[in-house]
Amino acid sequence: MKGKAKAKEPSGVSKFFGELANRTSLAAGRASTFIIAASIVIVWAVSGPLFGFSDTWQLVINTGTTIVTFLMVFLIQNSQNRDSAAIQVKLDELIRVGAARNSLVGIEHLTDDEIEDLRGKCEARARAEKSADKSVDKTPARRAAEKVAN
Repeated sequence: MKGKAKAKEPSGVSKFFGELANRTSLAAGRASTFIIAASIVIVWAVSGPLFGFSDTWQLVINTGTTIVTFLMVFLIQNSQNRDSAAIQVKLDELIRVGAARNSLVGIEHLTDDEIEDLRGKCEARARAEKSADKSVDKTPARRAAEKVAN
């Protein structure tokens, strides 16, 4: 197995964070989680008169929401990074085994300018192919072939 690249084993911290991020993102996306969060806000709002709308009363919700938001940013980013990487691998595999150009595999590592240049070239090629298709549509041979097919 010398010729094969050995996959890097993730660290314990990486495994733990990945699992935590996965479970948290699944839990955060549920309707029951939204209902619980909305209920907390409603209870907090209703308790305003009880605490005289004090600074401490406001600080409780501000601190709680700030902490939750701060932590969720990292968890959401982790989930998006994993999803994006998985989709990229799938697209790369489709390009590799399909009729597409294999040179497009890995372009996500290029700079924005390089990607924009490639996009422009692809759009120009698509326009050229589209105009070529239109000119072929007008030929008598094309019309005859369509009559036979129908």
